[in-house]
Amino acid sequence: MIPAGLLLRRQGKPVIYDVHEDLPRQVQMKHYLPGPSRRLIAWLAERLEAWAAPRFSAIVTVTSTIVARFQPLNQYVCLVANYPLLQELAPQNETPWESRQNTVTYVGALSLERGVREMVQAMTCLPSSLQARLILGGNFDSRQRRDDVSHLPGWAAVDELGRIGRAQVAGLLSTAKVGLVVLHPTSSYLEVWPTKMFEYMAAGIPFIASDFPKWREIVETEQCGLFVDPLDPGAIARAIEYLLTHPAEAQAMGRRGRMAVERRFSWQSQQEKLLGLYADLLGTRT
Repeated sequence: MIPAGLLLRRQGKPVIYDVHEDLPRQVQMKHYLPGPSRRLIAWLAERLEAWAAPRFSAIVTVTSTIVARFQPLNQYVCLVANYPLLQELAPQNETPWESRQNTVTYVGALSLERGVREMVQAMTCLPSSLQARLILGGNFDSRQRRDDVSHLPGWAAVDELGRIGRAQVAGLLSTAKVGLVVLHPTSSYLEVWPTKMFEYMAAGIPFIASDFPKWREIVETEQCGLFVDPLDPGAIARAIEYLLTHPAEAQAMGRRGRMAVERRFSWQSQQEKLLGLYADLLGTRT
């Protein structure tokens, strides 16, 4: 899309380059590309973005790290975090906590880098008395990946839903007790705030997340989740067991997460930034 955007700029149109992911780092995770070609494509992507960025009217991105990368290249760089809509996941029709099964959930793309193997392996480390289930909502990145993961012992405790719509996501989170977001410590994830974490908070359930400094920095003071080594299924299992066996504390963490979203982490807190940028570019700000 960069060439199309630059063509529109040459015609005098205001064009915003939206950077939701760190493209050069994302390319290096594309396993369908041979290793040497990934490095070359990542290098070319970084050079292309650096050349094109000053030519766009503005840059919109989602993390402070990407902001720092583009700020020297464009005078209009706007951080608009990808926070959830308050009303979409509002816990108003939720199942009462005491009536919920011991369900742990992850919603999103399923890949090794997103921790699907460790999530499934963690289920084998839980006491059988908990009768815990892991509910996965999303598609695997390949048939081979699904075949490999589905042969793990923990798969017996997994309910696989496949890709689900937003209404189904809201329904799933309204009945779960724990949300998982145990992404691996790759360059793409270390500096990115995961949307799923904020969605769990919006739904009023506690989360278990990768122990990355960037993630702790933004939500640790809210005391609404637990941070673990995402490469350690045993650590993930211990966190799951703690939340399932301490229902009062888990429910309180969920409430604090919802309050934090209402106060700090909702789309409503971000939309004015984006609308203000549009107004500046169109010369309509009053």
